[in-house]
Amino acid sequence: MTDPATAELWPGERTEAARRLLLAAVDSFARRGYHATTTRDIATAAGMSPAALYIHYPSKAALLAEISRTGHRATLELVERAEAAGSDPVERMRALAESFTAWHARGHTVGRIVNHELHALPEEDFAAVADLRIRIEETVLRIIADGVAQGLFRVPDQRTAARAVTSLGIDVSRWYTERSSESPEELGRRYGQLVLRMLGAPAGRVGD
Repeated sequence: MTDPATAELWPGERTEAARRLLLAAVDSFARRGYHATTTRDIATAAGMSPAALYIHYPSKAALLAEISRTGHRATLELVERAEAAGSDPVERMRALAESFTAWHARGHTVGRIVNHELHALPEEDFAAVADLRIRIEETVLRIIADGVAQGLFRVPDQRTAARAVTSLGIDVSRWYTERSSESPEELGRRYGQLVLRMLGAPAGRVGD
């Protein structure tokens, strides 16, 4: 079953048929894996014939590329919003870690696909997604660098720290389900505190 955050990734600007195919592809890739999924599996899940799928997407790879680009754009937008939320590096990082974690919990289905099926993307699509991933990491890195410059963060290597921050949030999509004991928002708050501790933020700024 498609999680709510995934269903929100493709609003009304696409045709209903194209949207159904994307959601069916997400479910199929998540259950079977990309390579084990056929275009017939996707079309059947969308209530369409295999021939009808090709009207909207030329291949299974094109569906994966669309899913991956959309998921990465969504995460880039949320980290950029966190970066723009004031001048305090501690609060910007808290906002980033909370929203990044909560998104990967709410959108755990698409999160697993976009982060663990990268190897299946055609070369050109992989390059486009890799650029989005670099922009996400650079945004996180800028906040960490600001915190270090202001004496609020203490890390031995800023880029490694940036990758650790994103890796924590991304991994949530691997294990989170609707049966998890914490809501995405509760988990986001806990991860926000963990990230600030990891970055060496002042104890009084981390929170309970």
